[in-house]
Parts: sequence; C-alpha cells; structure tokens
Amino acid sequence: MATANQAPIIIKKIKKGGHGGHHGGAWKVAYADFVTAMMAFFLLMWLINTTSPDQRRGIAEFFAPAAVSKVTSGAGGLMGGTSFAQEGTRHGFSSPIAPPSDPNYTSTSSEAKEDGAGPQTTDGSESRAREQRDSAAFSRAEIAIRQAMADMPDVAELSRQVIMEETPEGLRIQIIDQEGRSMFAPGSVEPNDRARRLLSVIAGSLAQLPNRITISGHTDGSPPPRGSNWELSADRANAARRVLQSHGIGGSRVYQVAGRADSEPLFADDPTLPGNRRIAITLLREAPPLPENTGL
Repeated sequence: MATANQAPIIIKKIKKGGHGGHHGGAWKVAYADFVTAMMAFFLLMWLINTTSPDQRRGIAEFFAPAAVSKVTSGAGGLMGGTSFAQEGTRHGFSSPIAPPSDPNYTSTSSEAKEDGAGPQTTDGSESRAREQRDSAAFSRAEIAIRQAMADMPDVAELSRQVIMEETPEGLRIQIIDQEGRSMFAPGSVEPNDRARRLLSVIAGSLAQLPNRITISGHTDGSPPPRGSNWELSADRANAARRVLQSHGIGGSRVYQVAGRADSEPLFADDPTLPGNRRIAITLLREAPPLPENTGL
C-alpha cells in the first residue's frame, strides 16, 4: 500500500493530429490541371477570334481523323494521304483540289427542258462545294508555307514580311518591304537573295497545286531613280515570275503578270511607307469550264 506522503502518479496522453497539418500534394496536381485547362481555353478563344470561318473549316478538315472522313480519297490535295476504299483495300492517292472539269452540269438547252433529259445537278450546290474545296486547299497551302518558313532558320525571321489572306479571287500571298529589309535595291528590278529565298519557299508549296496564279508588283509613292513606277513594278513582277518558274511553277500556270505602280497602296494614309512596296502572288479560284453546248 502506498504511504500517505507518496506523490500521486499522473499519466498525460497527447493526441497527435488534428486539422492543422498538411494534406499532401494532391491539390497541386488538381491546380496544375486547372491552369492547363484554362490556358487551353484561352488559346482556343484566341484562335477562334484571329481566323476566318474558311480558315477554321480548312484547319478542321486538315486534322479530321480518317475514320470519320466522308470521302475515300484521304486528306487530298497538298497534304494528301491514304485511305481505305469501300472494298477494304488501302490505296495511296491524292484527290485533285481544283479539278479541271466537273462531270455534270445543268443543261440549259430547250430539248433538255422539254424531255427532262440531261444531268439534274444544281449549279448552286456545285459552286458551294467548289468554294469549300478551294478554301480547304488555301488553308493547307498557307499552313504548308508557314511550316516551310519555320523549318528554315534563315527564312523564319522574315515571316513578318509575308502576309497571306483569302480573297474573292483566291489566296493572296504578299511579300512586303520593311524598314531596312527591302526585296529590291532602290531602282533595281532583280530581287535580292532574301527575296529569292522567300519566293523559292512559296514556290515549293504552290508547285503541288494545280491552280493558276497571278503576280503583281507594287511600289510606294516615291518616284524611282529612272523611268516610272509602272515600268518598275511590272519589271519586278516579271522577275518574281522567273524565280517562281525556276522553282517548279509551270509557265502554263501563270495567268497574269502585272505592274500596279503605287495605284493600290497597302497603307493609303502614307503612300511612302516601305510596306507599300511588295510583290503579290494570288492563287486563283478555278472557275468551272463552260458546257460544250452553250447555245451561243
């Protein structure tokens, strides 16, 4: 038995834990996923706001998986691939982007109207389908040119001098002058090495397409050292044509070569700006050929 003066023994139990400790690093993973998703969302919003509907359609068709493709010709055109035919055999071919002719046209002859003979296709639907093919081809061509410039270190820095946009006439590619970065020496009609390099990159991508092209030269509002801006712009456009043809563009594809002088300034507020000096190459939309019996 314990004596009366013996001190009592006290046992103190300390419970560890509580709500003040850390809960691990799982929240960091969740937060990183959230930030990544927000970045992707804002990038998507930026892409939607900076591209035209035709460009978005072309990009969508370019990345469309073959398994859901409605056609059996692969991607077709500039970046044509392979696809499975209806019989299940794999074929490798590319469908033409702008075929030289369409198989069916609506007959306008009186005989066809009376007896109901002849194709029953609709001009409007054919036109829309042709525009969609052209827009998809133009988007692929623009992507190919941008990629080709990015793959060449000596050309990548010049990408700001190349402006590409889709117009009612087709895909217009403009190589413009910048301060300290001219394509031609003052008064000269022959492009310098920088301009030749850019033209060769553009020609390499356009050579894979069947569409015809037009080439136009433009000057600023300053008078040239000799002659006139009309002669100077025309000679420069013709010099660009020779460079394009030497890099794979067939002569039969050149539809027009023209000198515009300073009549169509890119910066109308200041006609003397270097950006008004440029070479414009337009990849034309191909109109369908007329039926053989037009009744004219």
